[in-house]
Amino acid sequence: MKTKLISSLIGAAALVAAAGAASAGTLDDVKARGVLNCGTNTGLAGFAAPNDKGEWSGLDVDMCRAIASAIFDDPSKIKFVPTNAKERFTALQSGEIDVLSRNTTWTLSRDTSLGFNFAGVNYYDGQGFMINAKKLPNVKSALELSGASICVQTGTTTELNLADFFRNNNMQYNPVVFEALEATEQAYDTGRCDVYTTDQSGLYSTRLKMAAPDDHVVLKEIISKEPLGPAVRQGDDQWFDVVKWTLNAMIIAEEFGITQANVEEMKNSSNPEVKRILGMEEGTKLGTDLGLTNDWVVRIVKHVGNYGEVFERNVGQGSPLKIARGLNALWNKGGLQYAPPIR
Repeated sequence: MKTKLISSLIGAAALVAAAGAASAGTLDDVKARGVLNCGTNTGLAGFAAPNDKGEWSGLDVDMCRAIASAIFDDPSKIKFVPTNAKERFTALQSGEIDVLSRNTTWTLSRDTSLGFNFAGVNYYDGQGFMINAKKLPNVKSALELSGASICVQTGTTTELNLADFFRNNNMQYNPVVFEALEATEQAYDTGRCDVYTTDQSGLYSTRLKMAAPDDHVVLKEIISKEPLGPAVRQGDDQWFDVVKWTLNAMIIAEEFGITQANVEEMKNSSNPEVKRILGMEEGTKLGTDLGLTNDWVVRIVKHVGNYGEVFERNVGQGSPLKIARGLNALWNKGGLQYAPPIR
């Protein structure tokens, strides 16, 4: 019996080791394939949306473009895989996509039972509510929504937060649940529900799609923490590092004033930190330690920009959404965006 038990334990350990080995080597797979498979939203203005020509843009799209730039020196070497809220996790778990960059909230269960690693936060968000002010002219606060019908997308933290908020405030509501984002938005716009709830950034994005955008008001309450960021499968530390440090590099570039316009000029900087960040320090091998080239940060900034540039053109003042930086400002400008040093 003891021998059988030992054999069983060895066999189980071998299966675990094999599973770990099978999930490793994503960077090599991406290089060999010649394209990054990026899981993204089916269409959320400012974060990930295709235009009439099928060209993708958005904050999450640029995250993937930055990864492709770091690897290939070419931001176009991407296959975008649109996923809804329910399918996104299966797509990552199954290996259909290499990275999930789809306005996805970092939570404990997703870090553990779902088997993911979140590479950081590229947008600090929180859940809110939007109403049609013509239908609910007297509502000024989410605390006045008792008895309302609320459109919500299933398979999201949004659905869970909604239930918590109403239960904690001893209020009743009628959930109108949909699996697809487009169906949820359409139901709200056509009046099937009184209220629409999702991340506040998503509310601003959705309002642009409404038949009469000016009729819709985003209420002041934020009812949750929604740290959104890219996720990868567990079991491949090298790939996790590549995605994590791509995001960090964009944040650090903004901090040091390295932009698309001046990145080539900044390569001649006398600042030792800037030289190290841009791979110009003699003897540096920080890029090769990642499995990339030493000019990987130059590639990212040249093709995509620093974090501030990406934010402003997609969701900030240079975009139709015109969302203030707020918590997404750099740590030294009153926000939460803070990256470990490249050294």
